[in-house]
Formats: sequence, C-alpha cells, structure tokens
Amino acid sequence: MKDIFRMRTAQHPATRHWRHALAPGGLPLAGHALLMGRKPLQFLASLPAHGDLVELRLGPRPVFLPCHPELVQQVLVNARIYDTGGPVKEKAKPILGNGLITSDWADHRRQRRLVQPAFQAARIAKYAEVMEEECAAESTAWSARRPIDVSHEMLALTARVTARALFSTDMAPHAVAEIQHCLPIVVEGAYRQAIDPTGLLARLPLAANRRFDDALHRLNQLIDRMIDDYKAADDGDRGDVLSALFAAQDDETGGTMSDQEIHDQVMTLLLAGIETTASALTWTWFLLGRNPRAEAALHAEVDEVLGGRAPVYADVPRLAHTQRVFSEALRLFPPAWLFTRTTTEATELGGRRLPPGSDVLISPYVMHRDPALFPDPESFDPDRWLPERAKDVARNSYLPFGGGSRKCIGDVFGMTEATLALAAIAGRWRMRPIPGTKIRPRPQMSLTAGPLRMIPEPR
Repeated sequence: MKDIFRMRTAQHPATRHWRHALAPGGLPLAGHALLMGRKPLQFLASLPAHGDLVELRLGPRPVFLPCHPELVQQVLVNARIYDTGGPVKEKAKPILGNGLITSDWADHRRQRRLVQPAFQAARIAKYAEVMEEECAAESTAWSARRPIDVSHEMLALTARVTARALFSTDMAPHAVAEIQHCLPIVVEGAYRQAIDPTGLLARLPLAANRRFDDALHRLNQLIDRMIDDYKAADDGDRGDVLSALFAAQDDETGGTMSDQEIHDQVMTLLLAGIETTASALTWTWFLLGRNPRAEAALHAEVDEVLGGRAPVYADVPRLAHTQRVFSEALRLFPPAWLFTRTTTEATELGGRRLPPGSDVLISPYVMHRDPALFPDPESFDPDRWLPERAKDVARNSYLPFGGGSRKCIGDVFGMTEATLALAAIAGRWRMRPIPGTKIRPRPQMSLTAGPLRMIPEPR
C-alpha cells in the first residue's frame, strides 16, 4: 500500500489523474447529514477508498473532503483562498467571538501577529513553571488502587494549568471550578449546534440549551472580570498570557487590541487549550493501559531521565519517547478531528472547479488512519515517530495541530504540558485499566473519550 502511495506521489502534479467521487449513502434533501450525525468518524474514514477528493452533501449543500496530503496542503497553505468558514465557523462565532479560530483571513493575520508574542520560547519557559507545579500536585493527589476517572482528572489538570498561564494572579478555587464546570457544557452545546443543518435545535426550549446558555454566560462574565481586574491593577507584565495580550502592539500598524478582542482571544484559548489537551492525555493513558511494551518503555525513560524526582522544563528535550507516545496518541485520536474552510473565490482543487463559497472539510482523523499514509494505522506504535521512520511520513498527512498559517498557536505549549504531565504521573504510577472497560470516541468540537476509570498502582 505504501509503494502504491509513493507511485502516486511521484507523478508530476500536472499529469496526475486525481480521483473524484461522490460519497455513497446520501439521502434526498438530507444528503449525508444523518451519517455525519450518527457515525461521523466511521463515515469519513471510509471515504479515502473512493477518491482523492470526495464530495458529500450536508442537506442540499455540497461539501468537499480532500483525502490526499497534497490536496490538503493546497488548502492549508492558501489561507486567503481557503478561508475559515462553513457551518462550524458560522455557529462557533457567537460563542468564540472574532478570535484566532473564527476570524477571517485579514483579521487573522493581524491577530496572529499580536498573539504570537504570548507564546514565544521565553514565555513558554515561564508557563512551564506552572505546569511543573500542577503536574507534581496531580501526581501526588491520588490514592493507591482507588479507581479514578482519568478524563475528569486530566480536565482538572489542564484547566488549572491553562487558567494560571492565562491569569497569573492566584485565582480563587471557585474560579477554576467555574471553568471546569462550564467548559464541557459549552463545548458539547457548540458541537450540537454546529452539526444541525437546520439551525432549529438551538431555538428549542430544551434543558440542554438552557444549560449551554447559562454556562456560556458564566464563562463570559468570568473573563470580563479578569480583564477588568487587570486594567484596574495596571501593574505591568505579570509573565502570563493576558499581560502579553494587553502589551501586544502590531508592528505594521502600531495598533493594540481592544478589550473585546482580548476577551475573544481568551475565550478561544480557554476552549482550545483545556479540553483538547485533556482529551489527548486521556487517550494516551487508555492506549498505554492496553500496550504494556509502550508503557514499560515510557517508565524506563522516565526513570532514567528523572531518577525519581519530578520533571522540570529542562527535562523535556530528553523525554523523547514520552513525546513519541503523545504524538502517537494524537495520531490515533486527534482532538481537532475536523475543521472547515470556505473558498473566497473560484479555484481548482484536484482538477475540480470550486465556485466561491464552496465548503471544504479537512479531517486529521481521516488522514491519520489512511493505510496508504500510515502502515498498520490502527496500531499504537510510538516508534513510528523515531527520526529514521518519521522522515517517511508524507507532508500534511499528520495534522494534530492543523497546518499552514492557522496552525494551532499553542502547539508547543500543549506538547510541553503533556510531556511534563505524562512524566510526572508515570514516575509514580502504573495506570491499570479496569477489566471490561470500553470507551468510544465522542466526536464533538474535539474528539473526547468520555469517562475513563482506571486504577493507579504505585510503582
């Protein structure tokens, strides 16, 4: 299969015969909306077998899924032509505002320049101090052989880390608890609205809609209070993200961000920085519990590098296998499993003419599980990320953080946090799955695992 892929990619783009297909299983009027609503992962993962560019319909609207990494690259690197858009963006904007995820091309370029300094290497090192403290606290908080919900614990951990990195002031415990409570409700509600092609679901007087509205309101209020507190204190750079956002100045225009722009970026970073990393860590523990050899290799590296102490930022480059473990979990269960683009002008993709306003889906989940791109794609194999093997991975076939100018701005933050968390916990505990435990991916705004009960055994 890999040889077939290499033969395909060796052809000159001008002479390549791209395979086009219409996704099977569409229904009159609804198109493929029911399949996307019921079994989106299985449905999407089946489509590369039909073509390099597959058309599906969500209601009456055509949507295009590129299944070949060169076509994916064409979409990601041409951000002006393939701008953020589609039904997901339209329904996320009232929630996230005009932040990095939802802003149009021109706004995004300016916002990226303003937000990027908050994620420079020197600041990541400062945020890592928070990560070290919280990961060490998490690793000592559990009781031997008492089952825990790993999903809940990882969400609590990443909420504390992200909140403290965003707001360096000592947040009251109830403020962090507020974020932990509201965030999953907002994420679930946002996805429920995004996949409803009619837009009617959000207008119904349902209990779920009331919970969503209340949780979103409470999050917005919390962010506004933090912004007001910072403005009132006016005490300069605290070394956190919010300080960097207040201080940011556009080199091209000299402009700064308004309070509303800062609010939208904070909301975006909260939603993008907490549940995604928590979900990926949860999947990592699940996969390690089913793969004793990978778990043993992780423990061996942690013991060799740390010698029984808690990990610190300086250890991260030496925890290479730990990083490969997390990279492989991101391949199998990428939190950002689907994102959308919309053409701003007529263009061509894979030999197919797309009119302005055409919606394009990019699915890292689909790319990561294509056997033409990753041999034995269903297996958990951290060593596929060894340098001598990783060099054969096709460009734009591995997209856990997206790609192009819209690649996740917090990718280094997330990798650092996950590496420290895995090392801190694996240094003290062996996570044992409870016999008979089964979990299934829950495709929402991110690919979550749901509750996962495991037993921590002292090492």
